[in-house]
Amino acid sequence: MDFQFTPEQEQFRQELRGFIVSEVPRELREDPTLGENMADRAFSKRLGQKGWIGLAWPPEYGGAGMGPIDRLVYNEEIILNKAPVDYHLIAERQMGPSIIAFGSDEQKAFFLPRIAGGELGISIGYSEPEAGSDLASLQTSAVADGDDYVINGTKIWNNANVMDYIWLAARTDPDVPKHKGISAFLVDLKTPGITINPIEDLLGDPEMCEVIFDNVRIPKTAMVGEPGQGWYIVAANLDFERSGIERIGRNYMLLMDTIQFCQETLQNGRPLFEDQLVRNRLMERLTEFEVGRLMCYKIAWLQSQGQPTTREAAISKVFGTEASQRMARTCMDVLGMYGQLRPDSRWAKLRGRCEQSYLFGFSLTIAGGTSEVQRNIIAQRGLGLPRR
Repeated sequence: MDFQFTPEQEQFRQELRGFIVSEVPRELREDPTLGENMADRAFSKRLGQKGWIGLAWPPEYGGAGMGPIDRLVYNEEIILNKAPVDYHLIAERQMGPSIIAFGSDEQKAFFLPRIAGGELGISIGYSEPEAGSDLASLQTSAVADGDDYVINGTKIWNNANVMDYIWLAARTDPDVPKHKGISAFLVDLKTPGITINPIEDLLGDPEMCEVIFDNVRIPKTAMVGEPGQGWYIVAANLDFERSGIERIGRNYMLLMDTIQFCQETLQNGRPLFEDQLVRNRLMERLTEFEVGRLMCYKIAWLQSQGQPTTREAAISKVFGTEASQRMARTCMDVLGMYGQLRPDSRWAKLRGRCEQSYLFGFSLTIAGGTSEVQRNIIAQRGLGLPRR
């Protein structure tokens, strides 16, 4: 595939890159211990003021009316340069398009301009302690009561502690097949009855949370789409999540800095990069990144043509996350024992980012749908294989 950007898109790339460099110092972007500080509300608001959030949305919804490829350029620069966009990223990437497709006029009028302005963050409320990969087994309930729904249950593995709303999948009808009894809601996290318990990850960051709903009363207008339509809304929502370049690009900067480190570091009087094994492994990872990036380019092109991307999103997700894990593992390996040191060690190389990226990487092939789930999607929707 011979993929080229227009001169206008390349100019936009340079403008965006310059903005990130000027707004976010390199030492901050390389800080391996940022954790929840990657959700920088002030930075998100500055991006919104530039009109760069929701680039592919129609102007009437606060977007720029540009296309998926323009948004790819934006997303690539944001992710590869590790700009602190976690506050608005999920809302922009997934919830905004889902609200445009399924939301009411009132929901569009309230949420979309705020997301585009970088003024509202939305967490994902899918996984539960007993329902992860088999999401249709979720038990969080939403029971109709007059003009309201009353929600009870628990969601887990989300960043609700730094967000304003949660995009919630809950069971509204327990008497139908499990895929058909689910509905989607947008719930204000300040609603009475909600308790948020941060959970430390392997890095010691309280990024993952448990959210408990105890008789939480929300208006029926909080439902997105129709009752029982939630499974299909969630499926479409996940396609947006899985197709982004952040899957393959998370460790790109670390990989490039490791290559530079190996070029500048001597071992037995020669640059470490001249070791054939080291060089080959690093170049394998770089090749994988380029392959994964082209997969994301193809998805953006398909979206620009109005074509479905469920199969391609699954391919990109499984390849990108596994390749990103290999990047972190390779970077840690080529640094030897130094690669295992934490950021607080005075002997750590590259500020301890290898060890941090390696530990964080365990979650990449789980979050957003496991690699096993993606391979099932590829088999069934890509190859037409039957369900077992």
